[in-house]
Parts: sequence; C-alpha cells; structure tokens
Amino acid sequence: MLIPGYARAEVSKEAMVSAKSAILIEQGTGRVLLSKNENEKLRIASITKIMTAILAIESGKLDENVTVSSRAVYTEGSSIYLQAGEKIKLRELVYGLMLRSGNDAAVAIAEHVGGSLEGFVYKMNEKAEEIGMSNTLFANPHGLDDHEKMYSTAYDMALLMRYAMNNPIFKEVSGTEIHRSPNPNEKWDRVWKNKNKLLTTLYEYCTGGKTGFTKKAKRTLVTSASKNGLNLIAVTINDGDDWNDHIGMYEYGFDHYNLYKIKPRGNLQSLNDTFYQNKAFIQRDVYYPLTEDEKASIRTEVSLQKPLKTWKDPKKVPSVVGQLKVFVKEDPVLNVPVYFENGRTRKPEVSLWESVKRLFFALAGAGTDG
Repeated sequence: MLIPGYARAEVSKEAMVSAKSAILIEQGTGRVLLSKNENEKLRIASITKIMTAILAIESGKLDENVTVSSRAVYTEGSSIYLQAGEKIKLRELVYGLMLRSGNDAAVAIAEHVGGSLEGFVYKMNEKAEEIGMSNTLFANPHGLDDHEKMYSTAYDMALLMRYAMNNPIFKEVSGTEIHRSPNPNEKWDRVWKNKNKLLTTLYEYCTGGKTGFTKKAKRTLVTSASKNGLNLIAVTINDGDDWNDHIGMYEYGFDHYNLYKIKPRGNLQSLNDTFYQNKAFIQRDVYYPLTEDEKASIRTEVSLQKPLKTWKDPKKVPSVVGQLKVFVKEDPVLNVPVYFENGRTRKPEVSLWESVKRLFFALAGAGTDG
C-alpha cells in the first residue's frame, strides 16, 4: 500500500556509493532520485528505532511516566544508563532513543506503549504494513542482532522516514543536536548529544536522522536534508563510508532537481463537463521534483466520475469525484484526489492576486484541465 494520493515514481539513476543498498528520495512526493539495490532485504541495526520513536509519539502518552523494568536496564549494547524502578517521561525516552540510540530506552518504550515488548513488536509490523513497507519484518524495538528473521530495505526505510517526518514532534526530536533530560536520582541532568554527525558537524543542510551499527548489519544510516525548499531523505545500509555517501547523494539531488508547482490548489479550470465547473477542486498545491530537462514533459489529466441523475442535489455528490493525474515523459507519477463542493468538503481559500492570475491565464487559453 502506498501513501494515499501518490503514485510510485520511477527509479532513477544508480547511486555511486560504497553501501550495499542505498536510496535518495524527495520527501513530499516520494520520488526516487538515486538508488542501489533498494529492495534488497538486509539487517538494519538501530535505524529500527525510527519506527519505535514514531509509535511512541503517536501513542499520545509522551507526558506519562514510564517505570523502567530490569529487562530494559539489562538490554545489551548502547545505553542511556536507565536504572531499574526509576520513573521517566516517555518523551525523554524518545530523545534518549533517537539521539543516543539507547537500547534500554527502546525496551522501556516498548513495554509502556505496547504493554509488553512482544506486543509492541506486533504494533511495529502493523504500522509497517500501513505505511507500505512490504519487504520489512520487525522482531525487536532496537535493531540488535538477537533474531534471525528481522530485516528491511533501503526503500522501506525511506518510506518510514518520509512518514515520520510529517510528524512535527518526530521532526523536532530527530533534528535536535543536544538534549538535557532531568535525572530524578541525581543532582545533575542527563545530557545527550546526537550521534548523527551530518546534523551536528558535517553537513549544514542536514535536518535529522538516525544512525545504526551492529556486527552483522554493519553501519546503517537514515538522514534528511533541506535546501531551497527541496526536502530529501537518504538511506544507506552496510556502508563503511556513509557520511560521505549521504553528502554526495544530497549534493546530486540539490544540483539536479528543483521543486516545481504543477497545479495550484482550488478550482480546476476549463473542465469538459459543465456539471463540475467551479465545483471541482484540489485541496493542495501540487508540487513535483524535476530536472531542467523534464520541465517541458510535464502534463496533467483530470478524470471525473460521470454525474448521476441523483446528483441534482449537491449533498448527494460524493466528496471525492475523481483524480488529477500528473505525467512526466508520459510516465504517471502523481495521483491527486479531486473534490466536489457538496457542503461537506471545504474549498481552500485563494488570495485575490492568485484569482486574478488564474483568470488572466484562463482568458489567454492557458492552463486548461480538460
């Protein structure tokens, strides 16, 4: 299942990276800009914690106190040094999870949000299916090599990061360089510095991400970066030179692509069926990342349901009546729902200047939506 409203874009050029598997996508549309073995199932180490974090955030329990169990405390590997029996806000555990990659924090989160570690893993796989991560199987909340059957792909992890970055709390946590967390058992606070060196020192356009390493998975990395309104996500799995590879992929993306507005939100002009005139609209501006050479190849096509006799009453018209399809070089890349003003759907407000511009282009015969 793909995220609603988007068609799967074609895979572009092969990424020249050291990674066994890699991908670079544009965040808003999911368009693949670079890739290498992006659908190969591999161990992913601590980038697993992106799923753990977003489930914790979406649970609505961030301000609840979590009682830390012995099972959490004795989890092997990287740690934020929790103590058995201590009470700590779920929100603080998410910071410790994402910035310092605390495996103890991952288990404490899982037990609190899922009722048990096993119950949380079920939620992880349920969410993966919802997002469309069709080549992923989670077996724990931290990514340790304690299960033989636990894997994902660069493409699936890009889907997950894309989904998570739409959450403002996740975006804030992921992009935090240093976090100070109250320590109830000591006079000093815990201070966590983000392990993501792209964010803290190496790349000025980096906005967040998650590092990972185990002996079997090797180095894994998911990051995000933004420049000139273009938001990108990079994933590498089993990569000994991941910092440089992410920078190289980002520089390629920013050098070759720009985000172009394909259609403005609001009424669709010059529709063939008079029934829909001034009634059919899209709720958001439609953007797509394009190279300079691709700009001339963009076209749109609107497909609408044939009006029924019962639709004389606008209230009986469904809210979604069709799709605006976007093509690049005749390849379908976006599907945007078309809405009908039936009293239940709300048409987006358009500025006076935008209205004048659209009228001018309509009178000039440009920008039709037949």
